[in-house]
Amino acid sequence: MFFNDNISAGVALIFILYGVSGVVSLVAAIYLLFRRGNAFAADINPPLRLRRWAASFFIAATLSHVWWLLLYFFSDEYISAGYVAIVVFDAVTLLTTITGTLLAMLQDRRRPVWPAPVVMIPFALLAVAFVITSSPDIMRIALAYFLAVFVGLTIYMLFAIRQYSRWLYDNYADLEHKRIWLSQSLILVVLLLFIVYGLDDGTPVISYTLAVSELLLFGGLLWRIETLPLLKQPSAAEQPATSVSGVDFSAVERLLAERCVATQLYLQHDLTLAQLARALNTNRTYLGQYFSNSGTNYNTYINDLRITYFVNSYREAVSKCQPVTAKQLAIESGYHSYSTFSLAFKQRMGCNVTTWMHEQ
Repeated sequence: MFFNDNISAGVALIFILYGVSGVVSLVAAIYLLFRRGNAFAADINPPLRLRRWAASFFIAATLSHVWWLLLYFFSDEYISAGYVAIVVFDAVTLLTTITGTLLAMLQDRRRPVWPAPVVMIPFALLAVAFVITSSPDIMRIALAYFLAVFVGLTIYMLFAIRQYSRWLYDNYADLEHKRIWLSQSLILVVLLLFIVYGLDDGTPVISYTLAVSELLLFGGLLWRIETLPLLKQPSAAEQPATSVSGVDFSAVERLLAERCVATQLYLQHDLTLAQLARALNTNRTYLGQYFSNSGTNYNTYINDLRITYFVNSYREAVSKCQPVTAKQLAIESGYHSYSTFSLAFKQRMGCNVTTWMHEQ
């Protein structure tokens, strides 16, 4: 029996949570690698690259649980070459796979993951030096370096997420399920807890917090992966046969009025910049430059048209005494969900839709 008289109930609970967490990560890895369908959102096709990176992270987490438990139960030497080797291997694999997972969520372009294991080389060398010298100063330097790597990763992700957000606003009218900043933030917070745990001397509160946070991380990460849709970049074959690259911005404005506003193309669900460019018989880069030159972006342009349509439709229905609901009109205005519409309406009108309707 693992839990004998020498192990308190509190420690036993920590081991149970730790074991459950290891099983959950293993199940998550198997699910992502071998299940083709989406159990969380059947209508969403998440990026395959993201699934593979996340599966590798879950596998690394599972292996980490296994050898730390084995080390605890079958070895009394915690400051040994084997112990340090596990620490280094853990740090490198977990940091690399979680970095790959975070970067795979950003679909504006493919960012390299190889810098993650490269920056951990000095950490590994410091670990070797510690095994040779047993100097506590070297251990402190190694921990400080690892913390610096984490801070660097966080700063890089902040810039990358900001760049990705701009790309979303420049290319998509509907951003539901596409934003990832909250997921990235939560993952980085949990990684910080791991660092705190590494610096801690085994305080039960920290151990409980880490175990519960780990379970929340695994569940939240799996849900986020399966609810993040694949955002495809248009291929060369999807670009229009001709281009208006030689025409000034006033020509694009006229085309928008004729082929987007007049035809109410903006009411199409999930209308993207690439689709609008094809309708205008231009290319998406030139169209994006037009919006930028106009001091706006594609997302704002389309949502302004949709909110204007909603306002006019609601006022017309009220004048004719026709029954209508905000949710019904939101769908007719091009929105998939009421929550997305509600946020866009408040940003455009300065108040929530319920308040506005009561004032009409």
